[in-house]
Amino acid sequence: MFDEIESSLGGSFSADEAFNVFQELEQNRSEEIRKQRCRFRAAVKSAVTLEAGNSSARRSFKAKGVTGDISESGLGALFPVPIAVGDIYRLQFDQSELALPLTFARCVRCRLIREDAFECGFLFFAPIGLPENLGAHEKRVKCEV
Repeated sequence: MFDEIESSLGGSFSADEAFNVFQELEQNRSEEIRKQRCRFRAAVKSAVTLEAGNSSARRSFKAKGVTGDISESGLGALFPVPIAVGDIYRLQFDQSELALPLTFARCVRCRLIREDAFECGFLFFAPIGLPENLGAHEKRVKCEV
């Protein structure tokens, strides 16, 4: 129907590229997402500070939250403000609770729990090694979306 689809960034998709994006989206069913999340996750309660990932924007945004669970590839956390899905953030953990280095991650999910609580999912750019002190926390496999 359309030869090119204009994007808001000034670029364009060919009809074939747009069709491929829709096919990829079609595969994102709950069971496919669930398979991707079926890996070791640990329930961990730790303070986390979130800042914009870009150095020039670091002072423009800062939020404090608490982690819910963590794996080598990402984490779930609760924040008092909504976090922009798709944006890159810098995560700094309370070292006395969770010995992880400064980590960069993309927000892949943000959903309203109540007016002052937003559950957010983050995907790390590189897998991290989970610290030894996670043995004190409940370990489990979590296969939820």
